[in-house]
Amino acid sequence: METGKFFHNLMERKDFETWLDNISVTFLSLMDLQKNETLDHLISLSGAVQLRHLSNNLETLLKRDFLKLLPLELSFYLLKWLDPQTLLTCCLVSKQWNKVISACTEVWQTACKNLGWQIDDSVQDALHWKKVYLKAILRMKQLEDHEAFETSSLIGHSARVYALYYKDGLLCTGSDDLSAKLWDVSTGQCVYGIQTHTCAAVKFDEQKLVTGSFDNTVACWEWSSGARTQHFRGHTGAVFSVDYNDELDILVSGSADFTVKVWALSAGTCLNTLTGHTEWVTKVVLQKCKVKSLLHSPGDYILLSADKYEIKIWPIGREINCKCLKTLSVSEDRSICLQPRLHFDGKYIVCSSALGLYQWDFASYDILRVIKTPEIANLALLGFGDVFALLFDNRYLYIMDLRTENLISRWPLPEYRKSKRGSSFLAGEASWLNGLDGHNDTGLVFATSMPDHSIHLVLWKEHG
Repeated sequence: METGKFFHNLMERKDFETWLDNISVTFLSLMDLQKNETLDHLISLSGAVQLRHLSNNLETLLKRDFLKLLPLELSFYLLKWLDPQTLLTCCLVSKQWNKVISACTEVWQTACKNLGWQIDDSVQDALHWKKVYLKAILRMKQLEDHEAFETSSLIGHSARVYALYYKDGLLCTGSDDLSAKLWDVSTGQCVYGIQTHTCAAVKFDEQKLVTGSFDNTVACWEWSSGARTQHFRGHTGAVFSVDYNDELDILVSGSADFTVKVWALSAGTCLNTLTGHTEWVTKVVLQKCKVKSLLHSPGDYILLSADKYEIKIWPIGREINCKCLKTLSVSEDRSICLQPRLHFDGKYIVCSSALGLYQWDFASYDILRVIKTPEIANLALLGFGDVFALLFDNRYLYIMDLRTENLISRWPLPEYRKSKRGSSFLAGEASWLNGLDGHNDTGLVFATSMPDHSIHLVLWKEHG
């Protein structure tokens, strides 16, 4: 009896399959509207069991994981249309999505560039740039919230500090207490301290210190012994700025006597006196040219000298007797003063004035841009790069995004000692101005001398 029932049911199954095949052929031949009406009718005839079955299967059919199904190149193309924050949310969908999105190098590199981050194309790790982006948004958030920096002080001088110079983690300070000190910024320790004259300007390397003084002379000192190895006499006014180049064996100095002098560094003799300034020469910069023009070629050494109204450009090198190549100013009638800060990297000259920031192209001497905003009217220039500029006024230190010309961060400053010459404050590390990279936002940002003879430091805070 049971065997007969089994064969009867089996026949029913066979008849059902035949019927289903016939129905399927008919269904496929219908128009879309007819198919929809057929489904609506079948759904109306269905009970709870059938509707539950339909719901469960529809969910699976309608959800297609396109990142899993598409070729990787096509997935990357689609992901490029999403903003970084949406992509980070998408990373939470599944391990597969996180893996694909994290490996989309171009997307994360672009996001980093948009934040002002430097991109090293030699990094091959596919997951590297998402990590960099996460680090970048943290740092940019700190800048926006004015939480990226911290402060410290250097204490050791007994009289006002006029001269500051920073290089490779070391800060040199020259004071009216007739001493110069070399400080390790990271530890706050004094590395060297030597007796000097009154310092108006300082520059140093591992072996020596060069000082410009209010006593109208320039001197060269040996760090290890404290001995004065050279004394440069000839100016008739205070020496406000010095620069030198060991390869050329040349030292240059700018003075209150309106002249720039070129000296033999090792011999101490005056090679040339450059005239033409009609105000105190508050800044001299000796730099290798990086662009070609009718007047100079890449690799030529260039001397820039600046006073209250003008920047003069001189060729310098083996041929010492040089004539001024060009004089730059922001107003022909001398109605606008230049602030005593000057940036020159071999390609561009940048100086601030009451009208704003001026940037000249060194190849043509043309003004490339003038950044004039209400906020910048009274800001002084500290540093200028491809992406960021560092500025300050009497109350705050500012970071400007040069791509938008917006001030993106500020940091409060104490009542520092004012100096019209501008050498009692300076910028620290400068590489981050060309774009942050996750490693160059460390160390000194800004230093200034204080009324109590200490040095106030602003430093990058370590990454959270």
